[in-house]
Amino acid sequence: MQRTSRRVVLAAPPTGVPTRETFRIEQVALPTLSDNQVLTRTLYCSADPGTRSRLSAGASYAPPLKVGETIDGFCVGEVLESANPRFAVGDLVALGGGWAEHVVFPGRGYMQKIPHRRLPLSYWIGVLGVPGMTAWFGLKRVAQLKAGERVLVTSAAGPVGATAGQIAKAMGAARVVGVAGGAEKCAWVAQAGFDAAVDYKADPNLTAALLAASPEGYDVLFDNVGNAMIDGVIPLLRPGGRIVVSGQVADYNTPPGQRPGLTNTAYFIASRLRMEGLVVFDDLHGFSAAQEELGALIESGAVKVREERFTGLEAMPDAFIGLFTGAAFGRRIIQVGAEP
Repeated sequence: MQRTSRRVVLAAPPTGVPTRETFRIEQVALPTLSDNQVLTRTLYCSADPGTRSRLSAGASYAPPLKVGETIDGFCVGEVLESANPRFAVGDLVALGGGWAEHVVFPGRGYMQKIPHRRLPLSYWIGVLGVPGMTAWFGLKRVAQLKAGERVLVTSAAGPVGATAGQIAKAMGAARVVGVAGGAEKCAWVAQAGFDAAVDYKADPNLTAALLAASPEGYDVLFDNVGNAMIDGVIPLLRPGGRIVVSGQVADYNTPPGQRPGLTNTAYFIASRLRMEGLVVFDDLHGFSAAQEELGALIESGAVKVREERFTGLEAMPDAFIGLFTGAAFGRRIIQVGAEP
């Protein structure tokens, strides 16, 4: 096989929303494998809003990328060469390989075999990958959601939010309300089984609209947006309410010192509230069982999935930038290579 490949790297750390100038495509030589390494051919990549936190300096669970380093992203790949006894040539895998046509897995970190092809391969970096697992463990471990409770999900038309709302319904939530931007996205949220959808672009008083959607308040806020959203919802939380901090898409492009803070913290005392974030890889040991259960919900029709498809490595920057401009509507998947 050829021993060169292409990848997308950081060309210049962005200020605010990334632009095409933030990225560049370069050709690189593929190395000869060392012990435990695996070479994969990328079939699909994902565009993930959380990647923005690594493009500039600031607080994140991973260090910022340096200029010239490959952009973060999850991949579905086919094993081409293996010096690792856990993976064989021809295996299909999901891994955190970045935006590249080929990936060398170092032998440690996140890479799992895809156990079946009953569902589209792209789902393993979407609803059955980090977004779906974030929704699953955010509700089950962090929120400890109980049947009969009321749940509010923000960015509800996105891959994490849409999955979280549908899982909450499957867990027996009494009412699930989603926040999304625009009539089309709110219609999708309703089709996905949410009890109500609130259009934040159409309601000037969002807090009042959210209370009208669930007059008895909320037991769980599953937030993917950021501090301003959380602060507006805190007064609506019932005693013992929990806030799951899943993502901060509204804050990623704002310098840390300019991001809004929380002002309604007195409710944490009066209502005995709890707020907790999650890094889903803390739950890696439980992925297989969760994927099996969630896969069954998808196959039964209880969980619906929406994807946006792009083609070619060149499409990666625009697919990613659209996450922060309101253009995204579903999991953004980029096909890089043909399925075997």
